[in-house]
Amino acid sequence: MPATELPSRARLHDARDAAVFRGIWVPLITPFKHGDVDFPALRGLVRHYRDAGVHGLVACGSTGEAAALDAGEQMAVLDAILDEAGGVPVAMGLAGNNLRNTLARTAALGARPLAGLLVSAPGYVRPAQDGLRQWFEAVADAARAPVVLYDIPYRTGATLDLSTLLALAAHPNIVAIKDCGGSLDKTIALIADGRLAVLAGEDMQALTTLCLGGAGAIVASAHIRPDLYVAMFQAAQDGDCRRARQLFHALAPVIRLVYAHPNPGPLKAALAALHGCEGTLRPPMTPPDETVRRALAAAIRRLPSPDK
Repeated sequence: MPATELPSRARLHDARDAAVFRGIWVPLITPFKHGDVDFPALRGLVRHYRDAGVHGLVACGSTGEAAALDAGEQMAVLDAILDEAGGVPVAMGLAGNNLRNTLARTAALGARPLAGLLVSAPGYVRPAQDGLRQWFEAVADAARAPVVLYDIPYRTGATLDLSTLLALAAHPNIVAIKDCGGSLDKTIALIADGRLAVLAGEDMQALTTLCLGGAGAIVASAHIRPDLYVAMFQAAQDGDCRRARQLFHALAPVIRLVYAHPNPGPLKAALAALHGCEGTLRPPMTPPDETVRRALAAAIRRLPSPDK
């Protein structure tokens, strides 16, 4: 197939496409400086997570404040991440509620060497289940990269029923799901079905998903101590439940505080202290108050050292 040719509906991805979506993925923040994207800081963060052994990176997700970036900024952020990733797989967030515009963006992303597209349901419009299925199928038909479903009803206002997810699992270009659906029954059913790589999207559900046989996690709090998250994943894979639980319980206080104020406010405050990038956010996102900042900094200091 020529490099410029979009895949046909009949194109099949092999098992390697789903296998990429395993382990700990970091949905990267977008650092700002004086209101603009801070590309040196972004590149430094990518190198840090690459060297920490994370299994994948997500550009322009909700943690990356994608809604506050224009199309040109999103592409520039993605290109900087790809340039520094050094072989670490990169997925790109894709959101919207205008199908024509979304398909145009899908086509524009086709020239990038992406591991996947993280695609959410169309927000605000709240379509029926058949409309949701058709939305994801249309994007998957057009995409050159595999599609990861992003089931996050508290952001989109659209709940994907299990029957809809199972129908989408039959599509040859839909290989994984970031699971923020809030239903343990649905998580268990998707893992048991086995056609989609199930990645926890709720940080507090990461260990549960791994122990149930899920493929991994895409979690914002992994920005802070990625080494501990990678170690937790590996312990779960090795069947060392005691070690995995120990690591998760150490991380839990940090997770709670990362979400004590709307994401990514606390996270950016923590990363400003840890990595020297500004904690600036774009409106309407706001920074946490000093109480949250201090509590989060103290919780991070209590995390175990890398060799424990």
